[in-house]
Amino acid sequence: MKIAVVAANGKAGKLVANELVARGKDVTAIARSANQTDAQHFIQKDIMDLRKADLEGFDAVVDAFGAWTPETLNEHSTTLAHLCDILSGTDTRLLVVGGAGSLFVDSEHTMTLNQTPEFPDAFQPLSAAMAAALADLRNRDDVKWTYISPAADFQADGERTGEYQLGGEELMAGSQGPIISYADYAIAMADEIENGNHIRERISVVRK
Repeated sequence: MKIAVVAANGKAGKLVANELVARGKDVTAIARSANQTDAQHFIQKDIMDLRKADLEGFDAVVDAFGAWTPETLNEHSTTLAHLCDILSGTDTRLLVVGGAGSLFVDSEHTMTLNQTPEFPDAFQPLSAAMAAALADLRNRDDVKWTYISPAADFQADGERTGEYQLGGEELMAGSQGPIISYADYAIAMADEIENGNHIRERISVVRK
């Protein structure tokens, strides 16, 4: 399989790229700065400078973009829309490293995690920006997208256990609570790329 990882130098993107290389995939890392991954190929470009020719011929593209400052939060929507426009009408799958705040906390799907009183105020702007990007993505029937939400406690330096539980639109808690490490998330992402079972769906993962 030929796979491109966009924003590959970020913590999540790097682990996803390296996991895919370890599985024998043909990986192209895309980032603004020099390559920091194990990928066999590299494109040094800003995500908004990517064109259709850059992403032609891939079986899957991973969007690992993240923005954290108030003035850049809207880029979650603009960059995702840009990738969707590039991949529109193609067979290339788009897999998005998503957020947890938009996961539902009830079976009726009337309340999301970021609407609960316990959700930290500091994360509200980021969560709202990522939820808006997901809402836009749900309207795209011209792209073979999959949005993968991590557990509520997404641990950058957490342990790689090699195990995870796959879910859907609702927040889950594993045996140690609603947590997952970036390393185990990368495994789940790689599995989904290989299996392709959730086209135009949001799924979620949590540590077993």
